[in-house]
Amino acid sequence: MRSLSRALVALLLVSVSLAVRADAVADAIAARVGQLSAAGGLYVRGVALATGSLLPDFYAARGNAPAWGEPARVEELLALLATAPEHGLVADDYNLPQLQALWAAVQAGPDAAARADLDILLTESLVRFGYHQRFGKVNPRQVEPAWNFTRDFRPGQGPLSTLQAAVAAPSLSGFLGQWIQRAPLYTVMQRKLAEYRAIEAAGGWPEVPEGPTLRAGDVDPRVAVLRERLRVTGDLPAATPMPDDPAVFDDAVQAGVQSFQRRHGLDADGVVGRGTLAALNVPVAGRIDQLRLTLERARWVVDETPGEAVVVNVAGAEVFVTRDGQVTWWRRAIVGREARQTPIFKGRMTYLELNPTWTVPPTILREDVLPKARRNRSYLRENDMRVLTQSGKPVDAATVDFGARPFPYMIRQDAGPKNPLGLVKLMFPNPHNVYLHDTPGRNLFGKAARNFSSGCIRVEDPFELAAIVLREPGRWTAESLRASVDDGKTRRVNLKEPWPVLILYWTATLDAEGRVRFLPDIYRRDPALLAALNGDVRIEFPRG
Repeated sequence: MRSLSRALVALLLVSVSLAVRADAVADAIAARVGQLSAAGGLYVRGVALATGSLLPDFYAARGNAPAWGEPARVEELLALLATAPEHGLVADDYNLPQLQALWAAVQAGPDAAARADLDILLTESLVRFGYHQRFGKVNPRQVEPAWNFTRDFRPGQGPLSTLQAAVAAPSLSGFLGQWIQRAPLYTVMQRKLAEYRAIEAAGGWPEVPEGPTLRAGDVDPRVAVLRERLRVTGDLPAATPMPDDPAVFDDAVQAGVQSFQRRHGLDADGVVGRGTLAALNVPVAGRIDQLRLTLERARWVVDETPGEAVVVNVAGAEVFVTRDGQVTWWRRAIVGREARQTPIFKGRMTYLELNPTWTVPPTILREDVLPKARRNRSYLRENDMRVLTQSGKPVDAATVDFGARPFPYMIRQDAGPKNPLGLVKLMFPNPHNVYLHDTPGRNLFGKAARNFSSGCIRVEDPFELAAIVLREPGRWTAESLRASVDDGKTRRVNLKEPWPVLILYWTATLDAEGRVRFLPDIYRRDPALLAALNGDVRIEFPRG
């Protein structure tokens, strides 16, 4: 009974301390936000405020009254901020140590200055956390030059109204759950992040020593290390019996290596050569960073996941169809090589072409076709190519100066077996001249690394994809589309409804069995994004 009485007295003291001299707390808040407005910046307890004019606007609207007067509400926000690592974010970005120290000081006794600082920092930290959850910590335009995805508040919302609604909401986590609709992939990747952090906490995995290539039948002391390495990540199931000699590269190890290779974008030949060894020896911290980057990239596209979309993951050289964030169709793709990278952007697919012609894009024209035409006057004829004016009128190639700068004509390749677009092209008009298409070169789809194109995306089964986006199963199937190209005529088929096309770059994702896949960073995009994700907090509000 006495312990209950002491608890009630302690709670009463905390409540009194929060209520003492409310006018003094409001005055202290007014002084601080006034300084922020006048100077355009302010440090509170060593923390540089990143939310700009939002804090003065927020407190002005409430007459500078504290927003965090209830102890339970403070504890709720502190607990919410502590979940930042579950999202691949850094708790220190939300001032958790400073807030915990200030909260302890405020509980110890009335101090108007400390109470004002606590209130401002709580509000600042809530804005940071909510902004990062909704838009990502890093502005994608900082690292993706072609980025054109939606990055706005929803209609009728803006920074101030959203902050006011969050503070007034019965539950902060409940408010965030309603404000941000996560795709299923996001929560699964959070679980994978937790799994790999548990591996890290347990000591990670052993490094397989350098040495000759390892393959089935070999006997090498390094195989015992390899066996343990595969066991840590589940590529070699824990229930696999240990052989009499763990140094033998047996069938179980070979199957484990193949599992690992499939999850890491490598040729699944079961042989531990230089590339596989390098992937095996990436430390667990590196894989954790890849998972963190995928969660950040997923936050960038939170508004793009509802409904249906055609999605290309350039890092995985794959194309798939999603419905409400769930994959309903998947195929391999071929994407741009490093010198001609496939841009990361979104578009709207509106039509497709059967037996398409190919108008040579400017870069390929300048770097490939024109030099070949200068060296060989028969090159265009041998490849079914024609010279056209910019308005589409034919020009006699014998009269053309292929060294002219700038080159005043277009070059177009006729439909047919030599056309690199194959038999169908799926169009989403964009300034990059990038689209999805068929290809006569089918052999490249069998390779693990598939970044061979000049920027466009070649699809493993484009007729199936075309049938999906046409949405007319009674008229268009993959089979009927294939039959329709037999006459060799070029024709356009409009889609009944446009399809969103999302071209993304994610180096950690999931396979069909729900296992995490770590993909090569073919364009070396991850280091810059990781540096920004680990860097200082910058708040760049989109327009409401």
